[in-house]
Amino acid sequence: MTKITMTVNGKTVSGDVEGRTLLVDFLRNDLRLTGTHVGCDTSQCGACTVHVDGVAVKSCTMFAAEADGADVATIEGQAAPDGTLNAIQAAFQEHHGLQCGFCTPGMVMAAADLLKNNPKPTEAEVRHHLEGNICRCTGYHNIVKAILAASGQDVSQLAAE
Repeated sequence: MTKITMTVNGKTVSGDVEGRTLLVDFLRNDLRLTGTHVGCDTSQCGACTVHVDGVAVKSCTMFAAEADGADVATIEGQAAPDGTLNAIQAAFQEHHGLQCGFCTPGMVMAAADLLKNNPKPTEAEVRHHLEGNICRCTGYHNIVKAILAASGQDVSQLAAE
C-alpha cells in the first residue's frame, strides 16, 4: 500500500492505495465522489473526466498514486458551495444538454477544460473537443449548444437537429 495525499475540490485528502488503484476508483470508492462515472475502462467514453492540476484527464487511465500531491477537480466541485450551478452546468440544464445524465459529468468537465483554453470556441471546435466523450442519448446538438451558451455566445441561430 502507498499513502497518497492530494487536494480534491479544494480539500486535502489522504488514503492508502495499492499501486494498481485507478484514480477513478480512489475518487468513487475511497472518497465517495460518485459523480465521476466509470463507463468503459478504456478511455474511450470520457465519463470519468476530471481535472488534474488544471488539465482534463480520463481518470480511468491514471493511477491514483500518480495524482499524489496534485490538485484534482471533479464534477462535485463545479457548483458553488451553496449548490448554485456554474455557468456550464446551468447551460446544460437550460439547453437540455443531458438526457440520462450518465455522460454529463464528463461532458461538463471536458467543456470546462475547453472554455478555460478557448473562451469563445466555434461549433466545430466544440464538436472536435468532445470527440473523446461519448453520449448515447442526445445526439450532441444540445450539448454543443449548451457549451456555446456557457461561453456567452448567442445560440438562438443554431439550427435544430
